[in-house]
This record gives sequence, structure tokens and C-alpha cells, in this order.
Amino acid sequence: MTVATDPQPLAGPAPAAGPDTEPGERGRLRIDPSVVRKIAEHLADLAPETLPAPRTVAGVGVGSTGATAKVSLAGQRVDLYLELALRYPGPVHSAVDRLRNRINEEIQRITGYQVGSVSVTVTALLPEPSVRVQ
Repeated sequence: MTVATDPQPLAGPAPAAGPDTEPGERGRLRIDPSVVRKIAEHLADLAPETLPAPRTVAGVGVGSTGATAKVSLAGQRVDLYLELALRYPGPVHSAVDRLRNRINEEIQRITGYQVGSVSVTVTALLPEPSVRVQ
């Protein structure tokens, strides 16, 4: 679920932009919360500490799923809520801290939004996948 508050227009009336028009006067950019969500999920899935979790429907395996995120946006502040699976054994607390810092920095760098909080729920601790030799 993505919650967006304080919606902003995608772009205001475009002034007559010429080569002498300042970049800040050429228009506005609004990055939709769904884009921020996808960036956060992608960053979490790329982290070496995370693994895709197995998905089941009625007890039958139907693949796997990566991290899922929810975004709350208010003005230029974004709060993120992540659910993900971590590799185990490993230091859970430090893994989550590294992930929070990485996501915080990248969301700010890519989108310009200020990250208020990154809440992480660890849904599973998964062992390293083993290689089967036959």
C-alpha cells in the first residue's frame, strides 16, 4: 500500500524556456511514491545480506519473493517500511543497520527526498542456498 499525502502537481505552467532560463525556472519534477517504493525494494534485493523468501500458496511452493516496501510521503519527506528476509547465520542487527543506511543515502541521492525513517521487518532468516552435487 502506498500512501501519498500533500499531492503536488506533476508540473506547473511551463514558462517560456530559452537558453537563458535558469534551470530552477524551467518546471518542476515530482517523483511518484511508487517509484520510491521500487527503488527501495531494488536496493534491498541487491544487498548481500538479503535473500528472496520462498512463496507458498496453500502449502505449495510458487517461487520466491524479494523485499517489499511501503512508502509514506509528506512534502519532501519520505518514510519507508520494508519487509525482507536475511541470510542466516549472520549479525541481524548490523545487517539491518547497513541496509537502512544504504537505502537512506541512495533514496536521498536519487530522488532528492529527505528520508525520515526506514523501518525494517525481518520476515525470515534463511540459510545460504546449498549447491547440490550429483
